[in-house]
Amino acid sequence: MLGVIGGSGVYDIEGLEDARWIRTDSPFGEPSDEVLLASLAGNPIAFLPRHGRGHRISPSDINYRANIDALKRLGVTDIVSVSAVGSLREDLAPGTFVIVDQFIDRTFAREKSFFGSGLVAHVSMAHPVCSRLGRHLHEAATRIGIRAVQGGTYLVMEGMQFSTLAESALYRSWQCDVIGMTNMPEAKLAREAEMCYASVAMVTDYDCWHPDHDNVTVDAIVKVLLANADRARSLVREVSVQVSGDEAASGCACRSALQYAILTAPEARDPAMIKKLSAVAGRVLKSSS
Repeated sequence: MLGVIGGSGVYDIEGLEDARWIRTDSPFGEPSDEVLLASLAGNPIAFLPRHGRGHRISPSDINYRANIDALKRLGVTDIVSVSAVGSLREDLAPGTFVIVDQFIDRTFAREKSFFGSGLVAHVSMAHPVCSRLGRHLHEAATRIGIRAVQGGTYLVMEGMQFSTLAESALYRSWQCDVIGMTNMPEAKLAREAEMCYASVAMVTDYDCWHPDHDNVTVDAIVKVLLANADRARSLVREVSVQVSGDEAASGCACRSALQYAILTAPEARDPAMIKKLSAVAGRVLKSSS
């Protein structure tokens, strides 16, 4: 089942059927909003507004754990993240989509793991997105004429303020490609929940390193945002059938990320943590009990 996390404009997709908003309780607190469940081309799909409808929640205040846990409980297996970013490269002009394959996490005020004292686990993040899902996105974008770059490093900053000029120059020296505030710890949590995760970073403008940055008007950015949202809806519609019909999905390595990740001995595991992790880690916790 495909799940999409992004802005509210992404969900107004032509062809959605049986759409209804569902409240999902999570032991990790309140998700950003209810989840919109629907059918698209005969396949189930779920949409979660990352910032809540009306953009009520700041990037630092998003309950990323509750969001991922809620989607897992609803049966989502594949997550497409859609987010607005600034460009750190001249050739990644506003309107470009980047199918991210790496992150540098500079956030510091967010809960970054489902695990902790009483139940310790360490998952691999060497390759933080699902390459299979990323390929589907790039192929879908190519088919419908969206300019999408496959591969790129997303610098995730805490916010809420944007970068200083010195910070922007530093991130460029690190060979980062785009900068935003939302994909971490989202990607880390999706990996812990054994869910395939891919990120579509939609460039709205150049970060402050660019000499023309100060000349960009709010009107110009809004126009790009609206155009990006329209293209994102087309991309989700196009990729949904491909993801739903992917016979290789069940064998994807993302779906066994916890197989050898839990270090706490079965007899030492906190029962309360086991209960809390029933959706995220139920597959491995049941098999080892």
